[in-house]
Amino acid sequence: MGPHPEGPQYDPELLAQGDTRNVIDRYRYWSMEAIVADLDQRRHPFHVAIENWQHDLNIGSIVRSANAFAADTVHIIGRRRWNKRGAMVTDRYQHVENHPDVATFVAAMKEAGLPIVAIDNVPGSVIIETFDFPERCVLLFGQEGPGLSAEAIAAADAVVEISQFGSTRSINASAAAAVAMHAWIVQHVPFGGRGSAGQA
Repeated sequence: MGPHPEGPQYDPELLAQGDTRNVIDRYRYWSMEAIVADLDQRRHPFHVAIENWQHDLNIGSIVRSANAFAADTVHIIGRRRWNKRGAMVTDRYQHVENHPDVATFVAAMKEAGLPIVAIDNVPGSVIIETFDFPERCVLLFGQEGPGLSAEAIAAADAVVEISQFGSTRSINASAAAAVAMHAWIVQHVPFGGRGSAGQA
């Protein structure tokens, strides 16, 4: 074993005891605060929003994907409490805000200048492969089963549908969120660009 690395980003306790967290090599032995501060310099300008009226178990997985794709902020609409198991503690590194209802969320997005792109397979939606995502926007997802509320659909600046080719009517909500986030990444992150926050 060589000498411990030095710098203000390193956590002395982790250096002494080992770092078993699920973090990329870049952040090994860094304190949680240092990781968040570094991510804040590297986050992408899209946000993610999820309606949470029925305590959807997919929310944790969506937060985990938002962290992986370095989303700016995750917005939870409805219930403040959500099942964090699927997040695999990535919520500690991800900005998460709560909005009590759709109207409050929409007002906050308008103030921030973020167009709302709803993701749902409803009549009149645009196929995702043909849609140009704004660089700054919020991707809005509904719950497993009912999808987005009528109020949320009505408030959206665009409604985008993920193409499907099998027999099922819809795909899992967390899978749909990951597909949509990656579609934004493909359009806006230059590749060879391994400098994004979610990659080593």
